Amino acid sequence: MTSDTPAGRRFRVFNRRRSAPSRARRRLGAAARMLAALALAGGVYTAFAPGAFAEDTRQLSASAQEGKALFDNSCITCHGRNAEGVEGRGPSLIGVGSASVEFQVGTGRMPMTRQEAQAEQKPPQFDKAQVKQMGQYIQELGGGPQIPSGDLTTSLEQDPKALAAGGELFRINCTSCHGFGGAGGALSSGKYAPSLHGATTEQIYAAMLTGPQNMPVFGDNELTPDQKREIITYVKMQLQDDKDPGGLFNLGRYGPVTEGLAIFVVGITILVFAALWIAGKS
Repeated sequence: MTSDTPAGRRFRVFNRRRSAPSRARRRLGAAARMLAALALAGGVYTAFAPGAFAEDTRQLSASAQEGKALFDNSCITCHGRNAEGVEGRGPSLIGVGSASVEFQVGTGRMPMTRQEAQAEQKPPQFDKAQVKQMGQYIQELGGGPQIPSGDLTTSLEQDPKALAAGGELFRINCTSCHGFGGAGGALSSGKYAPSLHGATTEQIYAAMLTGPQNMPVFGDNELTPDQKREIITYVKMQLQDDKDPGGLFNLGRYGPVTEGLAIFVVGITILVFAALWIAGKS
């Protein structure tokens, strides 16, 4: 302890003068550490998220640039600039991939003429090359699923069991909506499953990848690419190319037994009425 003497008072004043700069230095040191931490956090964010600053300067390929021009002329009203979507008009296309564009635009479902329960298939407004360009633009803009190149069916010479395997997969995953004959059918709320009889291999593969309308998405973790090819092989060879066993006047590929029964019932009814008419005349 210091005594209450002139010497003690001088000692306390000296200590206060020494402590004041020490507190100032502590405050400056804390501020410097905070600024250093903020600078470090900013540097880490910049290093690991460069796309946030480079998005506006994204370099598109020549094909994507052509697709962007088509998009800006025909799609920007509903899907917005840079395909970010417009509320109440059209969803964002970021991440849908070229497969979705090739299905929707290639089948004429897009552009839509009006908002309704389901986009109907129409003659496409763009040719295949333009559809590819628009798909490439959306692909480079946000990524997403793509239709693989090459043959989308399975050769029966290489895999003789592919047709049977595709039929089993089709019956498990597709018949509840598209029917056993692939003719499609009505769903709830004014929607429907379209017929597969005129669908191309690319359209079927893209539909399984993207799940348009009420159709579920069959990602590669649910149906492998080989299984998708087996389903397409079954649809092409059994439902599209194979002759309908029901003959010329069929009932949706239900087979000759069902159609024979229908013909028998109709025929018997006609014969009964004919017999009654003849009896009445005689």
